[in-house]
Amino acid sequence: MVPQKFHKWFHVFGKKTSERILTKKLWDYAMEVKEGFVLRNGKVYLLSREKREKVCEFIKKQLRKRYIRLLKLPQMTSVFFIEKKNGKKYMV
Repeated sequence: MVPQKFHKWFHVFGKKTSERILTKKLWDYAMEVKEGFVLRNGKVYLLSREKREKVCEFIKKQLRKRYIRLLKLPQMTSVFFIEKKNGKKYMV
């Protein structure tokens, strides 16, 4: 399925390579909260047990890979599931 001219880059897209721990770079930075910042309460949308498990699994996997880190603030964000053409749900 992949054209021959791209075969030399297969190793870049392998599972093992994609899950490596990234090294820190000079342009990495922490996001600091401005003085006077007030936390906002967001709406809470109840998820089914299946969807909650998928969200927890995703977060654990991303934390393990160190793609994400825990926030220092007790802030939250919404998670939605969109149905794909094949009937599976896609988390956004």
